[in-house]
Amino acid sequence: MAYETILLEVEQGVARVTLNRPEVRNAFDDRMLRELLEVFSETKVRRDVRVVVLTGSGTSFCAGADLNWMRRVKEYTYEENLRDSRVLADCLYAIYSCPRPTIARVNGPAIGGGTGLVAVCDIAVASTEARFSFSEVKIGIVPACISPYVVRRMGEGACREFFLTGERFTPERALGARLVNTVVAPEVLDEVVQEQIDQLMTGGPRALEVCKELLHKVAEMNLKEGKSYTVEVIASLRTSEEAQEGMAAYLEKRKPDWAKE
Repeated sequence: MAYETILLEVEQGVARVTLNRPEVRNAFDDRMLRELLEVFSETKVRRDVRVVVLTGSGTSFCAGADLNWMRRVKEYTYEENLRDSRVLADCLYAIYSCPRPTIARVNGPAIGGGTGLVAVCDIAVASTEARFSFSEVKIGIVPACISPYVVRRMGEGACREFFLTGERFTPERALGARLVNTVVAPEVLDEVVQEQIDQLMTGGPRALEVCKELLHKVAEMNLKEGKSYTVEVIASLRTSEEAQEGMAAYLEKRKPDWAKE
């Protein structure tokens, strides 16, 4: 399917989703958000996709909200803003809850909502050329829709500083704050992303899906609920065809069938 604001390429189990508005540093508007929501909804049911990589075209990852979109939003009523904000919230949740492992390839600046797109991915690999900022307070708003994911990823302490000051910060500080997992030179960015893809491909496809469900659900459970839930999860998986193959491969000192590609 052709999109106007993003590119989608699927090859060898990897879906590469590229924000494709380089003329505005890949800033998002309502169209891009709807297209992202659509592509991640599609990816959710595609069996030929095992890993999703999100990145930006050109030299930026995502500059946040598009200025022309913001000019329209400025004139919206409360009800119109409510409907519009739900598009962003739905998009972020679709990426965060994607059953496939997601990697943010942060090739350049990720500002405001663009930083939120980094936070909703499972793994973030950042170039030393990247810069980050929760700059919303500078224009009288707040990083509301992205905050549930950013606070989970970075913790409240780091978010207090970055949310309140709106300052720009380096990828090294982003690494220290746990926003990104790795910082590398631009010339090896693709190599390191590929290493992450290769590592993820060694995991059972269904196991990775269930692992993501586990991460989402256990964080919201008390210990008693977690005990019951996790017992059911492992018992169910052990009897599955994938786990039977995985355990047999381990005992026989060979690769499982999903890792032979």
